[in-house]
Amino acid sequence: MTTTSLQSQQSRRSILPLLTGAIFSPPLIANAENTASGKIDTPKFVQQYPDFVETSEGWSYKDVQAGSGNVAVEDGDRVVFDWSGYTIGYFGRPFEAKGGPQGGAFDKSLDYFRTTIGSHTVIPALESALQTMKPGGVRQIIVPYGPLSYPPTDLDHVAMGPKPTTFSGMRALNFVLENPRVDRTLLFNVKIIRVDKKDGKGGFIRG
Repeated sequence: MTTTSLQSQQSRRSILPLLTGAIFSPPLIANAENTASGKIDTPKFVQQYPDFVETSEGWSYKDVQAGSGNVAVEDGDRVVFDWSGYTIGYFGRPFEAKGGPQGGAFDKSLDYFRTTIGSHTVIPALESALQTMKPGGVRQIIVPYGPLSYPPTDLDHVAMGPKPTTFSGMRALNFVLENPRVDRTLLFNVKIIRVDKKDGKGGFIRG
C-alpha cells in the first residue's frame, strides 16, 4: 500500500466520527442573547405564535368565538365542552379530531367531555382556560410541554385528560409526549357547551 493511499484511509477514518455526530446529535437552538453572553439555556423551538395571547402561566390562547351570558365559572362548577387536539409542534397531527373550532361536529349532539373545575382531571392549562370562557365560546389554546401539559407518569391519560377517544389518537399523542427530540407543544380547540353550577349539596344545576 502506498503512503498516499494510507494517508487517504486515515483521513477518512478521522472524518467519520465527526459526520456520525453531526447526523445523530440533536439540534440546539439558542437565542442570540444567550449565545452572546456565553450562556446556553433550554433550547427554544422555531415555532412562534404571534397571533395568540400568552398568559402569565405560560399557555397561550386565541378566542375564535365569544361566548354569551353572565355565567362565571367558579371552583366546583362542572364545565361541559367539546374539544379537538393537535401536535402543533410536530407536523400538526390530530390526536382528537372533531372538525375544527367552527361548525362541523362542534354543532352536533355528541358525548361531550365533562370536568369539575378544581378537580384537576384535565391538564392545568386547559382547566385555567375554561375558567375564563362562557357557554358557546370557542377558544384555541397552545400548551407547551411541561407542568401545564399531560403528566409523563399518566400515559393512559386516565387521571388527567382529556383523553383521546381512539387508539390512533393515543398513539399520535404519546409518540410526541415521549419524544424529547421534537417540539411537544400541543394545540387544543375547545367549545363550551354549558356550565352546570354547583348546587351546594354535591350536585349540579344544569346550565
